[in-house]
Amino acid sequence: MPRDFQPARALSAAPAAAAAPQAELGDLPLWNLTHLYPSQTSDVFLADLERAATDSLSFEAKWKGKLTEAAATAGEQGLATALREMDALEDLLGRIASYAGLTYYSDMTNAANGKFFGDVQAKLTDISAHLLFFPLELNRVDDAIVDAGMEKDPALAHYRPWIVDLRKDKPFQLEDRIEQLFLEKSMTGAAAFNRLFDETLASLRFKVGEQELPLEAALNMLQDADPALREQAAKALSQTFKDNIRIFVLVTNTLAKDKEISDRWRGFEDIADSRHLANRVEREVVDALAKAVREAYPRLSHRYYAMKAKWLGMEQMNSWDRNAPLPETPDRLIPWNEAKDTVLSAYGAFAPEMAAIAGRFFDEQWIDAPARAGKAPGAFAHPTVPSAHPYVLLNYLGKPRDVMTLAHELGHGVHQVLAGAQGPLMCQTPLTLAETASVFGEMLTFRTLLDRTADKRERKAMLAQKVEDMINTVVRQIAFYEFERKVHTARKEGELTAEKIGELWLSVQSESLGPAIRISEGYESWWAYIPHFIHSPFYVYAYAFGDCLVNSLYAVYQNAEEGFQQKYFELLKAGGTKHHSELLAPFGLDATDPSFWAKGLSMIEGLIDELEALDKAS
Repeated sequence: MPRDFQPARALSAAPAAAAAPQAELGDLPLWNLTHLYPSQTSDVFLADLERAATDSLSFEAKWKGKLTEAAATAGEQGLATALREMDALEDLLGRIASYAGLTYYSDMTNAANGKFFGDVQAKLTDISAHLLFFPLELNRVDDAIVDAGMEKDPALAHYRPWIVDLRKDKPFQLEDRIEQLFLEKSMTGAAAFNRLFDETLASLRFKVGEQELPLEAALNMLQDADPALREQAAKALSQTFKDNIRIFVLVTNTLAKDKEISDRWRGFEDIADSRHLANRVEREVVDALAKAVREAYPRLSHRYYAMKAKWLGMEQMNSWDRNAPLPETPDRLIPWNEAKDTVLSAYGAFAPEMAAIAGRFFDEQWIDAPARAGKAPGAFAHPTVPSAHPYVLLNYLGKPRDVMTLAHELGHGVHQVLAGAQGPLMCQTPLTLAETASVFGEMLTFRTLLDRTADKRERKAMLAQKVEDMINTVVRQIAFYEFERKVHTARKEGELTAEKIGELWLSVQSESLGPAIRISEGYESWWAYIPHFIHSPFYVYAYAFGDCLVNSLYAVYQNAEEGFQQKYFELLKAGGTKHHSELLAPFGLDATDPSFWAKGLSMIEGLIDELEALDKAS
């Protein structure tokens, strides 16, 4: 497959931070990409790019058409050797792709960065075309021959999880030349429209008063204590989205049609089945999750927003008040070093090993924290490759939510470090489980801060913010999922207008937010900035999956005797080698159990109960 750089970003989980006085935040770190390569024109980078091309040709010449024989052979001509060579190629190609991607996302408005990223992607796509035969041909080898080979050869048995996982793709695999065409055309298809979306979003400016702000700064104002400023920011966002809506409509229509063509050729029945397959999760499990969350809307978001409207002195909140701070919320900015200490102390109280791994991100320049023009919005943790280390991108501006984002992305980073021992082919965790460590890290940090808070007003503000974050992570993401389902279903009947997409967006927003939120004019275009819809269709349910899973997991932790931490680390170290059922079994959890999701959602409901009790007591 092409080595497209598509980081998992948390932009839509909650509005991200944007511009704050540098002096109040302290020294914010910049990542050091020379850990990957000295520069774009360095001898070592150019040599690796050339070596990747040469090695892929050699690999193809050595193994193409010979995998059936290799599967029945041990030693240098055996399949285990081929897989070790493929592992090495994956690491090399991944390092090159990561460097190009991280360079690009450091400043997406820099034309030189864009050219470098595009040129590298094109070269990696060409290189990948010579490796495409390997999974396709291996899936045509009789399973019995491969299974017998794994029984005889321990070196081949090491790759059993990857081989078994690969077989799940077999029913949707096309003839080799068609697969190659899909691969090579991706550069001028989906990848090109992904880049158009990213560069468009990075270049937009939003006029708030006399200021011309990038997206992050405008979104940040939705968390301001001044309702007039929130309204100005919301109207500026709506206006700029509206002014540029033709581009976003074109991108959405094109990518939805591109996906429909691919799904039809491959034989996927449901519009989200390809995502479920990639996540190694059953459609029934996701359907049960979505159903449980939708049924919980009145008990969660509807109930909470009605309470918040009353706290803000409103009968009904405007859409731009959804993430407004409560009067009890402290308005000071949190310096970077305080955020660092908060997260590391929370991690350390759970397990010193976890804090030690997270500490390396600070000590060894694996984090890029400042918000700046041209930089990718939101936040992500990119694993790069096992021979290197992950990197974290933030847009840190000192809000309490930014501290939670730091905890979230470091959770990803710790997970990626631990899973790296599985090697390039088996370290990648399905998205549903990839959110486990990140959400768990957030929960540890929140609980640490809450335990330190004795003041009832501050406790109320903290609980409210956590409830809002959980609603953003569960309710909002399932609403996003339902929106995507409506868009991709409607697109099968023809191109969608901006009005139609806006209508679908408002329908799911009204349902999920409830009657306490007034949907303001202009909000019909706010679907346009969500990157998950573009980069990873149907990704969003992974957030809800992860949050509900972690709620259940944290309940087990609270009641566990010794040994929970060890089992938790084993879950993270597994990477992509085990199904979610195997990973959750040691904790007594089962995602296929209809009551599983209810348990996770009940924790959110319990926090709302606590807020209501605090409100009555005050």
